[in-house]
Amino acid sequence: MRKASIIVAMDAENGIGKNNDLMWRLPNDMRFFKEKTSGSVVIMGRKNYDSIPEKYRPLSNRTNVILSKNPQLKVAGCLVFNTLTECLDHFQNTDEKLFIIGGGEIYRLALQEKCIDEMYISHVESTFSADVFFPEINPIEWKTKVILTQEKDDKHAHGFITKQYSLIGDHNQ
Repeated sequence: MRKASIIVAMDAENGIGKNNDLMWRLPNDMRFFKEKTSGSVVIMGRKNYDSIPEKYRPLSNRTNVILSKNPQLKVAGCLVFNTLTECLDHFQNTDEKLFIIGGGEIYRLALQEKCIDEMYISHVESTFSADVFFPEINPIEWKTKVILTQEKDDKHAHGFITKQYSLIGDHNQ
């Protein structure tokens, strides 16, 4: 099966969203997301797609993919698949990098189906009473490297640390 990467920002309790929206405005995290996913395939659930402000949809300079259980769904400028497996099979013979960008159900599914070999997680240094969460991962299965540190400042109400997680060995086999 084709492997994908996860990219996500979460609070100290693994919270990733509330009321179908982001819980923070962190310009340098958004810049990291845009730079990392530019020129790639971004895979998201329909609710996550709907949460993107209309003026930014579909996300520019990326192949936008929506996963939906609705077989009739058509979205201009996006590919739509009914299953993650169907989506990954579609990109099996391409060199494009695949990023799972949310939401919670899609992250859970991707980890459960063991199609992830890399993650980029921004750990926001606060809690936000989230109603959507990133699933727990087993830390011994992942090697981590800090790739970005942002202190709280006038543009960032909260500090964050972005880490790259690389799968160790055969845990996803």
